[in-house]
Amino acid sequence: MNKLIHSSKELTFDLRQTPSMPLARQILMVRPTFFHVDNPINPHMRKADGTLHQLDKPKAMKEWEVLRETYVKLGFSVHEADAQEGLPDMVFCANQSLPFVSRTGLKTAIMSNMANDTRHKEVPALESALTRLGYKTEHLPARSSGTLFEGMGDALWLPGHRVLLGGYGHRTTQEIYGAVFGLVDATVITFELANPRFYHLDTCLSILDSQSALACKEAFTAEGWALVKQIFPKLIEVSVSEADSPVFACNAHCPDGRHVIMQSGAERTVSALKSHGFIPIELSTEEFVKSGGSVFCMKLQFF
Repeated sequence: MNKLIHSSKELTFDLRQTPSMPLARQILMVRPTFFHVDNPINPHMRKADGTLHQLDKPKAMKEWEVLRETYVKLGFSVHEADAQEGLPDMVFCANQSLPFVSRTGLKTAIMSNMANDTRHKEVPALESALTRLGYKTEHLPARSSGTLFEGMGDALWLPGHRVLLGGYGHRTTQEIYGAVFGLVDATVITFELANPRFYHLDTCLSILDSQSALACKEAFTAEGWALVKQIFPKLIEVSVSEADSPVFACNAHCPDGRHVIMQSGAERTVSALKSHGFIPIELSTEEFVKSGGSVFCMKLQFF
């Protein structure tokens, strides 16, 4: 039976016995044509002295191309949604939707209610792209202070299972998960995020496979951390020094249960991944980290 779980005390069954869902094998990206760091909406966009980071646009474009080619080399189909002028953060296309497959096999996407007004304008463009790719789209209750939801920035599927892990507290609101639960027909487990530097769940939790993950303890409440440890018996704990910018180790992406694409520089995390049988692929996303995002933020993996 599906459940909406907010506490580790409620997690009384084996998640791996839940109904299955197909593995996602396609990638959507948005070219950083209009990407810039002019509007600070998270703590990572400023230097230690409070000034904004300066962006190297040619370098950003090259980093994006390398990431795109990495997915192609791993055998994924990569699609592009058109960038739009005036939407500088649209390149972070994990945030505007939550794709899934219904129990009847219908490809569906819940569209986000973004916290930032400018970022919310990205949602229709991603909805159009998903519609062209054969998705039915669903909408949450009207956007308000209590109905915010930032897609796969805060909502992560347990690979192969109808289990959704949902973060809340900075961009997404806890209350909205009741509506999400009603749409996905899956078990939904929520986590309060305690540290504003880890403003999305995907900045502090990277799911590697159904039993393994990277996670930073300091991003969660004690209750949330207890849930993480219950769900992932093969948990790799990442230090704050590697989870925070400029390394962003927990914003890595493991698209196939084996390869882990990640920002370079997380030496201890890379060593731990190798010891657990994963294959780290280190590359540079330095220009995007200046805006508070890395590999996971820069793509939408869908079915």
